[in-house]
Amino acid sequence: MKTEWRIFLVIAGFLLFATVLYGAWTAGESGRVEWVGTVALLLSFLLCSMCGGFFWFVSRRIDLRPEDRADGEIADGAGEIGFFSPGSYWPFGLALAAAIAGLGLVFWQFWLLGLGLVAVVFGACGLLFEYYTGTRRTAEH
Repeated sequence: MKTEWRIFLVIAGFLLFATVLYGAWTAGESGRVEWVGTVALLLSFLLCSMCGGFFWFVSRRIDLRPEDRADGEIADGAGEIGFFSPGSYWPFGLALAAAIAGLGLVFWQFWLLGLGLVAVVFGACGLLFEYYTGTRRTAEH
């Protein structure tokens, strides 16, 4: 995680520099700051800072990974990484629900927006709990 937080914080530093430069440049050219671009750059800086801060916070609490060590070998990272779904229809349903909610927002139809948001929640829960089996009660209990 050492590499990740450094990359994000370097990008965040660049974005902060670009924000100040853009704000000063537009103020010098037109006599006033162009707020849309300045705020967009500032929000991008904050997002990169948040990601970099999270990776820095996590990197302090876990052991060094092979890619973070200077003496790390490729074989050190071998083994099982985790479980990945072989195929799922929930992402399609979630995208469809988000599209319905977006259409409701575009056409300012509150009933369609509400229907889409309920479907988004349902789709997110379906994706989240797709492989959750829970605890089963048996007759011996």
